[in-house]
Amino acid sequence: MYTDVRFVLNGEEKLYTGDPLRRLIDVLREDYGLTGSKEGCGEGECGACSIIKNGELVTSCIIPVGAVNGCEITTIEGIRDTEKGKCIIEAYAEGGAVQCGFCIPGMVMATYVLLSKNADPTEEEIRVGISGNICRCTGYDLIVECIKLAAKKGAALWNK
Repeated sequence: MYTDVRFVLNGEEKLYTGDPLRRLIDVLREDYGLTGSKEGCGEGECGACSIIKNGELVTSCIIPVGAVNGCEITTIEGIRDTEKGKCIIEAYAEGGAVQCGFCIPGMVMATYVLLSKNADPTEEEIRVGISGNICRCTGYDLIVECIKLAAKKGAALWNK
């Protein structure tokens, strides 16, 4: 059974017509060419496929596209060139928290949501904010320090 799914993707209205049970990550990558979100586990546990749905961080590998009807979806491609996105990415690079890069889009998305809700998080709040994202290369201490750096460098951005 095919159905129409209307949603906003990175600020643009989209109409998807197809199987409403198809995974959102597959639609994003295959239909819209947005390959920044990666499939790591396919079970919603690793965070590599993280996106923002209506302001909340979610894993796109376990969401059927039909569940985003009427929603606003933002991917890494939708934030990477924004002032806030650049601030985060530059902090990750400056602090040396990027190695293989597989988890980084999901970590950047988690950082974006965290700092959008809390411009000056404690270390514990940062660790909770990224807790749904797994990094096997860099380790969490460097990532936590880079999030602190992004919060400090972008304080004016996050407090808007």
